[in-house]
Amino acid sequence: MFEQMTEKEAKEQILSAVAEYCDRYHNIKKEFKPGDRISYASRVYDHEEMVNLVDSALEFWLTSGRYTDEFEKLLGEYLGVKFVSLVNSGSSANLCAFMALTSPLLGDRQIKRGDEVITVAAGFPTTVTPIIQYGAVPVFVDVTIGQYNVDVTLLEEAYSEGKTKAVMLAHTLGNPFDLKSVKEFCDKHNIWLVEDNCDALGSQYTIDGVKKFTGTIGDIGTSSFYPPHHMTMGEGGAVYTNNPLLNKAIRSMRDWGRDCVCPSGKDNLCGHRFDGQFGELPVGYDHKYVYSHFGYNLKATDMQAAIGCAQLKKFPSFVERRKENYKRLFEGLKKLENEGKLILPRPCENADPSWFGFLMTCNSEAGVSRNEVVKKLEQAGIQTRMLFSGNLIKHPCFDQMRESREGYRVIGDLKNTDRIMNDSFWIGVYPGMTVEMIDYMINQIIEAI
Repeated sequence: MFEQMTEKEAKEQILSAVAEYCDRYHNIKKEFKPGDRISYASRVYDHEEMVNLVDSALEFWLTSGRYTDEFEKLLGEYLGVKFVSLVNSGSSANLCAFMALTSPLLGDRQIKRGDEVITVAAGFPTTVTPIIQYGAVPVFVDVTIGQYNVDVTLLEEAYSEGKTKAVMLAHTLGNPFDLKSVKEFCDKHNIWLVEDNCDALGSQYTIDGVKKFTGTIGDIGTSSFYPPHHMTMGEGGAVYTNNPLLNKAIRSMRDWGRDCVCPSGKDNLCGHRFDGQFGELPVGYDHKYVYSHFGYNLKATDMQAAIGCAQLKKFPSFVERRKENYKRLFEGLKKLENEGKLILPRPCENADPSWFGFLMTCNSEAGVSRNEVVKKLEQAGIQTRMLFSGNLIKHPCFDQMRESREGYRVIGDLKNTDRIMNDSFWIGVYPGMTVEMIDYMINQIIEAI
């Protein structure tokens, strides 16, 4: 097949065939018919992603390499941040972000076991898991209905002098939390702010008169590239910051905890691999195997990064489509809200969300049952989701902690969090949805309610 061809020519022929294969057998658009399954999320891609993937596979570098470098550069340019570290999932991004705050490099601001981190229970568990697993104490505060983000009026009550070291919160389903109030609180008490941006890539928030991307206003931001998210590389995530010291800790935590900053496949870039003295190791111990943190291997593969590079080109159009889909759903369902049957999602002041989903709360006092509505929608082919854990501390993973009443604190009664657990659900707004699909969902929700 490749006789009389150079390696470059053979590769070009393969990649050309891959593009043709993708165009012929993938993304074959079918006309939507009422009753067809409407997923809450789905991948949106074309032959560029597949060509990049095969290009990386033919190179067979496998671990992080040139595509990883390119992706980190491109994402940093898009977000306007100095440092981006690609990791293997959004959950790993949260782990890496939190563990960076436990670094001895941070001096008095280092999070230690027993220190407290303010967060919410209405969300995804891996925003909280790193806090608990390290031995720090999550302090749960309630959220508001409609925005489904932290109730900022409870922050001062949650604060413990000398113990509270950070706030770690997600922008719920793409809707930014009140960054102005949270940032002012963190600055006042000199504590860290970690923005779990996994559901909100592309969302923006105007602070001090400047419009910025969420994830870049706090000290560290995180993203997920799991298939349902705003863009995908299959599995994958990112951690980003403008703080060089935090970046050093993040990189070390991601790369086994090592002290050396040489990338994979490179040795002795600093020229001092064998002449340093670290800890109680002998002088000249190989710096490639010196560990300044208790870290992990959280790197993604270059094949994943290759997909991400192609996705980033399309990403701005994804964001706009999500906004359009949200607006059409809102306009189509506001009659139900006016009738007191449903509460629709709204952005907070100064926020411009890149919506991940359309979250609604049923008014059970008006006789609207979330479970019945969801059942009817699923029967009509519309995929629904809860707001993840609903109330995380009600889950089996908290059974032992609830029994012992140790390891976490709760401010107030989490009344709204419990209401979300009982009455809220969401549907998708992903960019592959058509107007016909959106209108079908509107009609089915109206009929179900």
